[in-house]
Amino acid sequence: MSVKDHSNNVNSALNRRQLIKRAGGMAAAMSLPVFNVARAAQDTVRIGFIVPLSGIRASFGASTSFNIDLVRDALKGGIDINGKKYGVEIIVKDNQSSPTRSLQVGNELILNDRPDLILVSDAEGGTAIANIADARGVPQISSQGPWQGWAFQRHYDPAKGFPFTFHFFWGADELGKAYAHMWDTMATNKKVGTFYADNDGGRAMSNPQFGFPAAFKAAGYDVLDTGLFRLDTDDFSTQITAFKNAGVDIIAGHAYENHLATFWNQAIQAGFKPKICTIAAGLLFPTSVANLGARGNGMSTEVWWTPSFPYKSSITGQTAHEIANAYIATTGKQWIQPLGYDHALFEVGISALKASSNPKDKVAVRNAIAALSADTVVGKVDFKGSPLKNVAVTHIAAGQWQKSTDPKYPYDLKIVDNSTNPSLVVDGKLQPLTF
Repeated sequence: MSVKDHSNNVNSALNRRQLIKRAGGMAAAMSLPVFNVARAAQDTVRIGFIVPLSGIRASFGASTSFNIDLVRDALKGGIDINGKKYGVEIIVKDNQSSPTRSLQVGNELILNDRPDLILVSDAEGGTAIANIADARGVPQISSQGPWQGWAFQRHYDPAKGFPFTFHFFWGADELGKAYAHMWDTMATNKKVGTFYADNDGGRAMSNPQFGFPAAFKAAGYDVLDTGLFRLDTDDFSTQITAFKNAGVDIIAGHAYENHLATFWNQAIQAGFKPKICTIAAGLLFPTSVANLGARGNGMSTEVWWTPSFPYKSSITGQTAHEIANAYIATTGKQWIQPLGYDHALFEVGISALKASSNPKDKVAVRNAIAALSADTVVGKVDFKGSPLKNVAVTHIAAGQWQKSTDPKYPYDLKIVDNSTNPSLVVDGKLQPLTF
């Protein structure tokens, strides 16, 4: 198998000594070197992999190096497709968390690298290059962003879908329901203050028809919506004042780590002390919460994936727990949620290539994705049975960061509500924030 990174124009092959020397640091690398280990006699399947290794969403790409290494090792002997052996080459591109950069690297992939399949571990990046992939007839699968954010700003018709682009992830509507059901377990005044980052994910979650507002109101909550904020915002005093004056008990919305840390510090300075703070994206990661110190205890967020998920990898055969343990052993870091979806993206891609009978025929690959129902480490990814053409909806739960019993980590993410994903086991109870 071969892995390339063209994000820094690294084009030379590493010899065996260099490979061994560099491989130890691969899991922490921000860009990935070139591995040319596929047998020359094999035909090679080329997979483009676009991911935010830098920029505001770099945390979402933190497990990519580990997953690339894991998949590379599992597929080092190639894959059998319709009786023929193919080597696998993965071409990694850093989109720098930018739609503009996504468009650039997507063009580079399609025009220069000519992949048989593009995988995008970033919904906003997938949206940015989707029209090009459709126009050029290159199959593309994306993930890690509410499916509505990927679909509807592209004028999506669920009955028609798109020519060559596909997406799997949970929906903003389901997440809103999970949050509200979680809050129902605690006594509050049922007043929610919301704010959202102005990007694809934030716009999907703030949408009054299919986002958080509809789900919260349907559950009986009063919503004070302060709208979208720019990604470069570092002053949340307007939102905090509005929330404080309205007496809201709950804060919810979509923000990134830097936003949440700034917001929370300013909220404390203003004497604003809600009972619950539930933020999508910005509270996904152990570092997000650890950076808040003692104030991180009790923060709540969505649960995409944890080691307790009762599924295993179709590529390596490992359970979710085994993959998480391997990540911890390799990196020395606490597991993160994108670890599961990064891996599942490879699972879906490889499953489609195998099902196509001819991975060099892009129409055949496209048709194989559309007909795919795959069991992955995040659960079933079902394009075939989905009522939404080109979209496979996965499911989610609600969780809370609580003090860890493991001395190595300050907090553990507990599943406190599984109403939207009953296959998961609840292992915690929602607790109020402490100040």
